[in-house]
Parts: sequence; C-alpha cells; structure tokens
Amino acid sequence: MKNLRIDPEMKRLWPDTRVGCLQYKVNVEKKNEEMWKYLKKDIFKKAKDAIFDYGVNEIPNIKESRAAYKAFGKDPSRYRVSSEALIRRIGQGKGLYEVNTVVDVNNLISIESGFSVGSYDASNIEEELVFRIGKPGETYLGIGKDEINIEALPVLADQKGAIGSSTSDSRRAMITESAREVLTLIYSFSVNQDLEKALEYGKKYLELYAKAEEIESWIVE
Repeated sequence: MKNLRIDPEMKRLWPDTRVGCLQYKVNVEKKNEEMWKYLKKDIFKKAKDAIFDYGVNEIPNIKESRAAYKAFGKDPSRYRVSSEALIRRIGQGKGLYEVNTVVDVNNLISIESGFSVGSYDASNIEEELVFRIGKPGETYLGIGKDEINIEALPVLADQKGAIGSSTSDSRRAMITESAREVLTLIYSFSVNQDLEKALEYGKKYLELYAKAEEIESWIVE
C-alpha cells in the first residue's frame, strides 16, 4: 500500500481536509455497458436533481471544496473542482467522455459523492505521497491538456513532483489499459460522513464495473 500524508500547512488552512484511499489490482478494459446504463438512468438524474435543488456551487461537498480552494488562494470559478466540472457537463446535456473502466468508475464516484476523485497507475508513482498545496509557479502537463498552473491548488505529489490535483491530473500516472494496480483517491474538504459512504460504494462499483480485486480501503486525516 502507498503511504499518503496530508501536509500540515494544508490542514492549518483547511482542518477538514481528508483523503479516502482505495488501492487494488485490476485489468483495465475499454468499457462496461452496465455501468453506463446505470450512470445514464440513475446518476445523471441524481446530478440534475441536485443542480435543481441547490445550484451547482451549493451542492454538498462541492460547496465545501470551493471554500477550501479560496482558503488555499485559488479561484474555484476559474479552476473548478473536478466533480463540479463533471456535474456541470451533465447539467448542460453534454454527457461524459468514455475513457476506460477505471476512469469511468472514478467519474461515477465523483458525480454521486460531489467529491473530486483521482485514479493513478501505482507503477508510475512512488511509495511516499503527500497531499499539499501547489507551490508558486508549479505546473505539469495535464491529461488532454497542455501545461496546467497548479499553484495554490490541492496537489498530490511524490519525490519526483506533482502527480495530480483535485481539478485535473497529470499525464505521468494516468490510467491506461496497461495499468495493473491502481490507487484511487477521494479528496474531501467536508466535515460530514459522506467520505466513508463514498469509500463503501466506490469499492462496490470498482468490483462490479471494473472487476477490481484485492481492494484495500483507508482514510488519511
């Protein structure tokens, strides 16, 4: 299992910061048809209902994440939490990109929970990881994007540098069909018990839709 810690400065600025962790073995496949049926039938409706009930910025767990971004010094309307970006796409009728079974389940967990979720190829990241605030001038090459300015964003890093963030991940540990072991992280800035629930159904979805095995689950506080 990877060893993840939360940087003390991040905890000082936002004491409710926690990370839910799922590490597992998997054979990544192109698509799971049953998952997409469930996503379109049930989860899209839940997301649209949440938008109707709250407005996107006030959806539970998105609201707290946006507040945390402000505390870290990042404009959450310019650099959106990934869960907010996904739910906005659904609200606008754009649907979601089909990537592969792991990334698609990753997005399913994010939409249902309102938390940002990131999945990383365990073979491309080191054993010691830290969740911290992006440093001045820090950037990386994003997935499907050019350089992303990650200064003041919540960032996952190892000794080699930043790997991902709760807005957009880097290419270094992106999930491809060659990945055999994956670390999925659920980034929580909320004080409620939704993180515990998200880990439970996240594990269930990974087993059901991505055929994940030997799943280890824990929370870093």
